[in-house]
Amino acid sequence: MNKLVTTMLLAGLIGMLPLAQAAEPAKVSGGMLTGSDGMTLYTFDKDVAGDGKSACTGPCAEKWPPLDAPAGAKPTGDFTIVTRDDGTHQWAYKGKPLYFWSNDKAPGDKTGDGVKQVWHVAKP
Repeated sequence: MNKLVTTMLLAGLIGMLPLAQAAEPAKVSGGMLTGSDGMTLYTFDKDVAGDGKSACTGPCAEKWPPLDAPAGAKPTGDFTIVTRDDGTHQWAYKGKPLYFWSNDKAPGDKTGDGVKQVWHVAKP
């Protein structure tokens, strides 16, 4: 392989690194799980870990948007994917689907923790 082709291949591979990092479903920040944008993630007590479903649909999902898993996403480590009733996919952590709270306005907000005693900040 000549030097130009090798350089182009390496540049292409290096250019793909940020895409691989962006595919992570969540990160740990301040002892809790957050989305890639730093917004707090939550779990719902009515979800049964490991059943592959979300109990938060319809109006619930409007207030508690799911952490969407894009097409082609693959489970990794403690993160799995559940199929929602509408056919979309959602990330789960240790079997529990993950959600955002529509009333959180800035990264680090966790105003959904304890709502109706069934919503909790997701922790690693």
